[in-house]
Formats: sequence, structure tokens, C-alpha cells
Amino acid sequence: MNGLYDEFRVAVHSVWTRRWIVLAVAWGICILGWLAVASIPNRYDSRARLLVDANQILPDDGNGGPYAGGPQIDQIRETLTSARNLEKVALTTGLIGADAGERDKAGAVGMLQNSIKVVPQQQNIFEISSSVGIGSLSDADNAKLASGVLDSLITVFRDDQLRGGRMNARESLKFLESQIADREKALREVEARRGAFEAQNIGLIPGGSGSPAQRVEAARAELSQIDSQLVSAQAQLAAANGQLSSTPATVPVAGGVGGGVARQQLAGAQNELAAMRARGLTDAHPDVIALKSQIASLKAMADREGSGGGGGGMQNPAYASLAAMRAERQATVSALSSRKAQLTGDIAKITSQQIQNPGIAAEYDRINGEYTALKAQYDKLLSQREQVRLRGEVQTETDAIKIELLDPPTKPTSPAAPNRPLFLTLVLLAGIGGGIGAAFALSQVRTSYSTAAKLERASGLPVIGSITEVVTPDRHVERRKRLVWLGGGAAALVGLYALLLIAEFVQRGMVA
Repeated sequence: MNGLYDEFRVAVHSVWTRRWIVLAVAWGICILGWLAVASIPNRYDSRARLLVDANQILPDDGNGGPYAGGPQIDQIRETLTSARNLEKVALTTGLIGADAGERDKAGAVGMLQNSIKVVPQQQNIFEISSSVGIGSLSDADNAKLASGVLDSLITVFRDDQLRGGRMNARESLKFLESQIADREKALREVEARRGAFEAQNIGLIPGGSGSPAQRVEAARAELSQIDSQLVSAQAQLAAANGQLSSTPATVPVAGGVGGGVARQQLAGAQNELAAMRARGLTDAHPDVIALKSQIASLKAMADREGSGGGGGGMQNPAYASLAAMRAERQATVSALSSRKAQLTGDIAKITSQQIQNPGIAAEYDRINGEYTALKAQYDKLLSQREQVRLRGEVQTETDAIKIELLDPPTKPTSPAAPNRPLFLTLVLLAGIGGGIGAAFALSQVRTSYSTAAKLERASGLPVIGSITEVVTPDRHVERRKRLVWLGGGAAALVGLYALLLIAEFVQRGMVA
């Protein structure tokens, strides 16, 4: 332990004897280091938060253009710091002049791209920061430029989005107009070609819409329905025939009282008809029609009875009703049979034409298919044109993109980098440490021994004794002067460090 203490004392003594070297090296390192720190320009940061949202006045159908929904936010994120926008920012902030060359413009854009960062906080909220530290500008100018860059970027972006959205709507409308004109021209050509083909092959192409195969398929589907309806109608007709055959046509009545009964029934039926009309039933109502038919029959019977011709019996109303029902069902069966025969003939005719003229049918199908495809495209383009026109009107009246400044660009009052007080302190410590290290290294190089024990170990010979230094009064006074000079040099170094710190804080206060 005593050996370590002795070594420490020897090292301190060797450094102390070379204290002027320590001071000189410290001054040199500090001067060079502080000059290097002073050459580093201060960097000032400014931040802002921006809300960018799509103004969805119209519902989004997926065809709203390049600014729709999620893709719109992604594109905004990419185009916010595009080279075109940054070039405008460089011009408005004075980084480059209006007559700057392409090289100067590229350099300014590259500097802004490195200094501007866009960090998305949410889906449509962005934090924009700019870091400016140009050595040729003062700290106040750098601080002002940091916030000015964000102000200009937000203004340029807002104007570009407003103008770009309306320009996109006009370009889209112009493109759709040209496409509609082309489709309309092609559609007319196909219509003329189909008309000429039909006129040339009249009689070979059956009328109706759709291709022959489609018409055959539709006819077969209708024929299947008619077959089931015809079976049901024939069953109902058979049932009506059975009921009619078991119902008598007349009902016998007594000769003496028959006339009075017919007139009574006629009066009752007329009263019932009057009651029905009082309830608001019209002459087209089935009950009114049936009752009027019955009144007509009763009038005929009453007339016959009055003239003496009503001796045997009267017409059976049930038989008359069943006869009318049978006639209606016979008409239904006849109509269904006729339609079935017509459909069967149409199917046979179309099939025969396809067999006899397969090329004509195929060509007609091809022309119809081309016409259908063009017509669908034309209708779709018309719908898109109206939608784009409506969106263009909306963008003209309102902003398609809503840009709201949540937090305006901050005005920096102190540099974000470098931490100059810390760097100045580190340079001072490095200078002191470098001076001490240089003095200690120099003591190790020189062939002198601080103690008699070291000389004895190095030479291998015994050391009889050592003579201490004798300091005269004049020598002592001279040493005191040199010590004062050494302290003055060290104090001057520390004082220069303090002045640099004060100047740094004063400079920051001038920026604020």
C-alpha cells in the first residue's frame, strides 16, 4: 500500500515539475476545441400538428378518384414533402432566388428533405418538424427560418391540394367525355351493322330481342309453365262438366202461383241490387253483375207468367252459373293450348333456322354480344361522368380536402443542438486531462529518477545517500512569481471558459 502511495506521489511530483507543459497543452487543446465548438452552427427546431381529412360530402363508392378514403391519406403523407412542394418552400422562404439554377434548387430541396420530418400520430393527424442550422445565417435567422419553413410548407400544401383536386376533376371529366364519344361512335356502328345484317337475312332471323339460343331457352321455360297451367285448367274443366251434367236445367213450379213467385223474387232481387249500390258497389263488382243477370232472368220469367206462358217450370240458376263457369274454363284451356302450339312452332322454327344456317345464327349472336358489351360500357361511362361532374361541382363550392392546423409552428427560443455548454465543459476537461497526460508521458521518457530507491533498482548498485535541493531566498521569491504566473494562466483559461458560457446564454437570450 505504501508502494502505491509512493508511486502516486512520484507521479504527482513529475507532473508538477512540468506544470508549464500542463498549462501550455491545456491552453492549446482548449483553444482548438472551443474554436471547433464555435464553428458548429446552432440548430433550431420547430414543430406543428396538422389535421388532414377528406371532406366526404358525397358518399364514397370506390370511384372517387385518387383522393378517396385511406389511399387519400397515404397520398397526402407522401406528397406533403414532395420535391415540387419543397422547391416552392425554398423560393418563398428565400433559401434560393427566383433565378437559381437547377443545382441550387436541388441542393435546397435536398436540405429541406433532410430537415423536415412528417410523423403520423393517427390516421389523419400528422406532426411536422423542421430542423434548420445554416452556418451562414445568424441564430435569430435560423430560428425564424425553422418556423417559416413549416408555415410555407402548410400554405403550399393547402393551395396545392385545393387546386389539384379541382384540376383532377376537370381532367377526369375531359377523359370521360372522350371515352363516351368513342363508345357512342362504336355503338352506332354496331347498330348499323346489325340493322344491315337483319335486312340482308330477313326471314332467316326471327324477331325478338336476344340471340336465337336465348329466345329458345326463354320459350322452353314459358312452355314448361304453360304445360303445368294447361293440366290444371283441363282438370278444372272436367270437374265443371261433371257438375253441369248432374244439375237440371229447369226447376218445376206450380201453375197457379208461379207468376206471383217470379214477381216476388224479382222485387226482392231489385231491392237487394239497390242495397248493394247504396253500399257503394259499382256495376263492375262480381256480386252486382251476378245479381243483374239474375234480375234479367226473373224479368223474362215474370213476363212469360203474365202472358200465360209460364205453366211448366223456371230456369235453374245453379245450372246457368255452372254453364258460365264451364264456358270460362273452356276459353282458358283453348288459350293455353293455342299459346303452347305457338311456342312449339317458334322453337321448331328457330331450331330449324339454326340447323340450316348455323353461320348466320353465330354471326348474329356475335353482333348482339358486341352490341350488349358496348351498351353496358356506354351506360357505365355515362353514370361515371355524371358522378364526376357532381363531385367537381362539390369541389368547386367546397374544399375537397379539409386541412386544419391543430398546433401552429412553434417559435424556437433556444437551439436544439448542439449542447454548447456541455461541449465547452468537455473541452476544458479534455484540455486539463491532456496537459496532465502530456506531462506524465514526458516524465516517463526522460532518464531521470525521482527517488534514490528507483535509481538503486535501475542501476543495481547501492545508493549511499541523496542531497536535497537547497532553495535560497532569491530562488524562493522567483518561484513564488512563477507560481503566480501559473495561477494567472490557469485562471485565465477558466475565465475564458466562463466568458464563452456567458456569451452562449446571452446569444440565446437575443434569439428569444
